[in-house]
Formats: sequence, structure tokens, C-alpha cells
Amino acid sequence: MHKKLFIPGPTEVLEDVLEKLTTPQIGHRTKEFSELFSSVVSKLKKLLFTENNVILSTSSGSGLMEAAVRNFIKRKALSTHCGAFSERWGKIAQSNGKEIDTIQVDWGKHIPTEEIDKALATGKYDTLLYTHNETSTGVMNPISEVTEIMKKYPEVVWCVDAVSSMCGYMFKVDELGVDFILASSQKSFALPSGFAIATVSEKAIERAKTVENRGFYFDIMVFLKYIDRNQTPTTPAIPHLFALNYQLDKILAEGMENRQNRLQQMAEYTRNWVRKYFALFAESGYESLTLTAITNTRGISVADLNKELANVGKMISNGYGKLKEKSFRIAHMGDLTLDDIKELLNDIEKILGL
Repeated sequence: MHKKLFIPGPTEVLEDVLEKLTTPQIGHRTKEFSELFSSVVSKLKKLLFTENNVILSTSSGSGLMEAAVRNFIKRKALSTHCGAFSERWGKIAQSNGKEIDTIQVDWGKHIPTEEIDKALATGKYDTLLYTHNETSTGVMNPISEVTEIMKKYPEVVWCVDAVSSMCGYMFKVDELGVDFILASSQKSFALPSGFAIATVSEKAIERAKTVENRGFYFDIMVFLKYIDRNQTPTTPAIPHLFALNYQLDKILAEGMENRQNRLQQMAEYTRNWVRKYFALFAESGYESLTLTAITNTRGISVADLNKELANVGKMISNGYGKLKEKSFRIAHMGDLTLDDIKELLNDIEKILGL
């Protein structure tokens, strides 16, 4: 039996989208591919309200996190840590020989914008690594606040991890002033895993030109050469592009404002349920739009709960890393509906005897 996924990635993929993965292959240096590439890029620019270049990468989102550190950090980066995945970005930077300082908060807390301002004011940093939605804790950081302070630091390249929020949260990239923003296919895009998307500003491109040892696979300057031909530097996951092109039509038809509102309804319903039976893990006022992290105040076995949910064809996520069994997570992203969430929570109530 297929288990409907209420985990924060990979998320549930609709049958009609899955069918597009079986589209017969085409050569990646053909006119047909260039037309497909151009179509995807054009739709992504509409979705993200941007005129910036779009990077399409056959990799996980972590691959584009590596691209950011290799292409944009010249002297030193400020890395903002509020959970497992924001901490990973800092580790990726260090493993590539880059120098970083960190702003570290307890898991479940948000990154204080004033701390970023204070650190950047020292003039020590040329890059900011900022996680918008921390998947491990269910915290959504206040990105619009950062926009205001980044205007004071035009020399700093601002990189944003939107892996679990892009295509759920309505990003107006050019208005925000983000230089590099990345996401993965298997989260709010509701596509299979294995593909990643980013946009890159002219400022970031100019920085990349001055950075040595950008690597091979993730060299932004090489991506840009091929973008001019509506192609990718290396053979891409063409099935993903067929599915992405189709899915983007559906997303744009729904409208990003409507999509965000649908996710907001699911998020609020889930949070209200959590307040009734458990406790929210994320700091009040900074709860994620796309997933809810739940403190396991009842001391239930999350693993056992998932075994029981499997019997009714559903799956949620245990806590991540050090939060395993201490918390659990329910995603409300992609193409899930409020009825899906209501059914899931009703099943959990029955299983736990709530």
C-alpha cells in the first residue's frame, strides 16, 4: 500500500505529475530541450517575481548550498544557525575551506534580525547564509525584516535557503533583494526528489567572477554560459524538467497567493490541533507555513504511531536528529489539502485514543 506522505520531504506527488516523468527522453543538446528549458525558466521567473537568472541543477538542495559557498564567499561569511539544516550550511562552507562566523540560537528559536545587523556592521563579512524555513524545527525566519537591513550592506551577497518554503511561501525575489535563493523539488514544489532550483542576481554573478576555485559541477559562471543557449552544463534529469514544466502550469493556474493561503489554512488547523493535544516546538510568532514541529509532551512512541498510520496508508515524520522521539513533524505543503490534514489528524486521534 502506498503511504500518503505528510513528511517535510519528499512530499506527496500527484498521479498526473508522476505520469509526466515517463515522457519519452529527448537529447539535452536539442532544440526540443532548449524549448523545454526556456519554458521552465520563464514560469519560474513568474512564480518568484524575478528577472534574475534561474539555475536548474540535477542535485539536492544541499548541492546548491555548496554552490553558494564556492561561488560567493571570498573573504568570510556570516552563517545563521537555528537548526540542523542551517547548521549544515555552515559545515558545507567549512568543508570547502571557507571562513565563517555564526549566529547560533537554540533549536526552535528564530534568528534575530538585529543580530545580523550588528554582525554585518563590523564589515568582516562579504556573504550572508540565511535559512528562511528551518525544516528540522518548524521555524520560519522573518525574511522581510532582513531585506531592510541588507540595504545598508550592498557589498554583502545574501544567500537564502528556501528549500522547504519556496513555492509555498510567496517570494517576491526582486523586491526582497535576495542575491541567491535555492530550493529542492521534493518539498513545496510537490515533485520527486533529485532536482534543485535557484535564482542568482547580477551582484552575485559579479562576485563569482572574482572568486577562485569555484569547482566544476556547481560553477555558476559555467551555468550562465549554458543558460544563454537554454541548456545546462551537464546532462540534467530531463524527466524532472518535463514534470516541473507541467507542475508549474498547475501552480501558476492556482496562483501563488491562493497557494499560500491554502497552506496557511492547513498550518493554522494543524497548530490549533497541536495546542489542544501537545505543544508547538517553534517559537510563537515564527511558526512555519509549510510544516509543523510538535513537542512530544505526551511521551508517545512516534515510531509506533507511524507504524499504525502505515496501516491506514499515511506517514508523518519523527523529530530530526537530536529531536527524534522528543518531537515529530507534520508537513502541510505542496498539493495537500485541508481535508487531507483533517483526515490525518483524525487518524492520529483514533490511534492515540485522544
